[in-house]
Amino acid sequence: MRRLAYEAADCGLLSADWAAGIRRVKGVKKLGMRLGNWLTAEQGLALWQTPDQQRLKRKRDRAMLALLLACGLRRHEAVALRLDHLQQREEHWAIVDLVGKSGHLRTVPVPDWVRSELNDWLIAAGIDRGNLFRRVNKVGKPWGEGITEKAVWHIVKESARAAGIATLAPHDLRRTCARLCHASGGELDQIQFLLGHQSVQTTERYLGCKQRIRSAVNDRIGIEPSP
Repeated sequence: MRRLAYEAADCGLLSADWAAGIRRVKGVKKLGMRLGNWLTAEQGLALWQTPDQQRLKRKRDRAMLALLLACGLRRHEAVALRLDHLQQREEHWAIVDLVGKSGHLRTVPVPDWVRSELNDWLIAAGIDRGNLFRRVNKVGKPWGEGITEKAVWHIVKESARAAGIATLAPHDLRRTCARLCHASGGELDQIQFLLGHQSVQTTERYLGCKQRIRSAVNDRIGIEPSP
């Protein structure tokens, strides 16, 4: 409606005062949280360990799942990853200059165990440049220059089915990453940096946060009188 008001005012169909009034009308307040699934830590562990390490395709799937769960990447970010994205920063492995939503650049820390899973796949596939993830043909050989977002969807679905998880989408792994980081003591702003959210409110929706009244956050902050 605001956009329509702009166009109408530009065309002389609506007065400037009316258009300004429409611009001041607030949008509908969003209540609740975005629907989605979150995995427990136990389910997450079972999921990425579901693919066996004997077949090359499963090594790839295992590395992909570990990356999605621990680093909270979107599908398009995962398929666009190149070997030169993996660099060391402050004595820690990281994905550097990752292009996210709306072209937003960020750096994503990579846990050592995820780097190890990636190494297993890269060494077995003989990949030393270009895209991290490739197709694997029927005889177990890597081919092509990369994989598609649809392939990531299939990897998640097949692994979830094998792990006994009924309903799961790739983006649920991103939500799970956020919630597990928060549960382990991660600060909200650091989780926001990790996921590349422009707004902290988006991160809060991913976490599914609810206010706690019993054992409230301000009960013990160091300024209360001694008992």
